[in-house]
Amino acid sequence: MNKIRQVVDVIEPRFVMEGAGVRLQRSIAPQPSNHFDPFLLFDHFAFNDPIEGPIRGFPMHPHRGIETVTYMLTGSVNHRDSLGNAGLIGPGDVQWMTAGGGIMHEEMPRRGPDGSIHGFQLWVNLPASQKMSAPRYQEVAAATIPVVEGKGHRVRVVAGMVGNTSGPVTEIAARPLYLEVTMDAKAEFVQSIPAGHTTLAYVFEGQGKFGDTGLEAIKLVVFSDGDNLQVETGDLPVRFMLMAGAPIKEPIVPYGPFVMNTIEEIQQALLDLRNGTFVK
Repeated sequence: MNKIRQVVDVIEPRFVMEGAGVRLQRSIAPQPSNHFDPFLLFDHFAFNDPIEGPIRGFPMHPHRGIETVTYMLTGSVNHRDSLGNAGLIGPGDVQWMTAGGGIMHEEMPRRGPDGSIHGFQLWVNLPASQKMSAPRYQEVAAATIPVVEGKGHRVRVVAGMVGNTSGPVTEIAARPLYLEVTMDAKAEFVQSIPAGHTTLAYVFEGQGKFGDTGLEAIKLVVFSDGDNLQVETGDLPVRFMLMAGAPIKEPIVPYGPFVMNTIEEIQQALLDLRNGTFVK
């Protein structure tokens, strides 16, 4: 069987304000309906307009029950957390943070040499059995992310497999595929994806044909089930993030920075915050 995945929905990102007044383009947000299981949220952030004034970021805030993935294209983010971790996520770097049972962290963006900041944040759900696990980081420097070169395309492999090349992020419950794909004009890219895995693409530059559907930036694309994803370009190149993962198939209760399975677990998270017992 060699079934090509087709486009079943196209989502226009919407502008939202988060953190200390950060303007984001949000394609999906946590919802009890959980249509994109195991993916909960996808944000595209950029601070490239000088009239925006000082850059605001994300002061110290909590997370529980999820994984947050920061992917930088340009600029950088200073981060620190309640476990004593601190550092800088620069161009091409990835931070895959498993919040587990509870972490407090801060992310403060900094402009790159060209004055811009540009990147993405993805939230991935955790199964009930791992929601209260010990927090951990997988910090991945740009130089350690393998690049697979094909005819007219270039793929950065953060998680999952492209051909025989595997990404450095491992041991994630959703068994995700997370790629940045850059295609030249008049090129083709085919990626095998396990049947049953939720598959999304975020087209952020150019245009291409995804399955049978022509699309241009900026869009989040939702695909049908199948075995392969096929993308072709015409006269213009395209760049997109590709995400796929195994659905966890559990009910969720999202509440701000928490995603748990029951309302009682959300109430416990809020109680832990008030009592000072949130971080174990």
